[in-house]
Amino acid sequence: MDKWIEKGIDLISEFGPKLVASIAIWVIGSWIINRVIRVIGKVMSKANYDESLQRFLSNLLGWILKALVVIAALGTLGVETTSFAAILAAAGLAVGLALQGSLANFAGGVLIMLFKPFKIGDLIEAQGELGVVKEIEIFTTKINSPQNKLIIIPNGSLSNGNIINYSAEGKLRIDHVIGVAYDTDMKQAKDVLLKVLTDQEKVLTDPAPAVTVTELADSSINMAVRPWVAVEHYWDVYFDTLENSKNALDAAGIEIPYPTSVEIEKQG
Repeated sequence: MDKWIEKGIDLISEFGPKLVASIAIWVIGSWIINRVIRVIGKVMSKANYDESLQRFLSNLLGWILKALVVIAALGTLGVETTSFAAILAAAGLAVGLALQGSLANFAGGVLIMLFKPFKIGDLIEAQGELGVVKEIEIFTTKINSPQNKLIIIPNGSLSNGNIINYSAEGKLRIDHVIGVAYDTDMKQAKDVLLKVLTDQEKVLTDPAPAVTVTELADSSINMAVRPWVAVEHYWDVYFDTLENSKNALDAAGIEIPYPTSVEIEKQG
């Protein structure tokens, strides 16, 4: 029993200080890392770095510094860092082969930061999803949908697929198609619909809104109603234009035709 106690004391005497030192290295190192990342973040902000780039570089730097702190802590415990580096390299190769998708996502994140097809705050459509970019991370990009759903898209597939950036040009055109009856005075209908657009404060004057005949359909003359808006006003103008167009056409006595029972039977 005494021998076991002596061995326990010897182990504590030998490895206790090393364990305490390694824990101290981790705690202090983590604190320093947070401070360094904050300072670098402030420097990049003052230098007017893109917000997306700031977050990406901060995440990448954090992972690298934490890996260095782990190696330093293990070295304090007596683990040979050279051997550890060799093991880490071998493990990295094995993990790399197993996590090819993650490496592709990392590469995709780098490509996104280099070529900047979008930035935080942009409204984009990609991988079948529509939303505002919330955050660009090392492996994924987060967007908020119009329903305020958080959508996480892997950077690998994002960088290799089609991306529609609705915010890039600063303005968007809304495309509505509104049908009127064949006996309608076309000039009157165009004037009524154009007034609906020009009466809305959020509709841009440059480019000017337009109302044109787009199709002579079976039971209606279809008119393209196309206002231009700032990106942030898209949905407001989209819905207001529909409602106001219906009210204005009704007030002017202009009929908006709809399929009759005979036409429905023919279509069936």
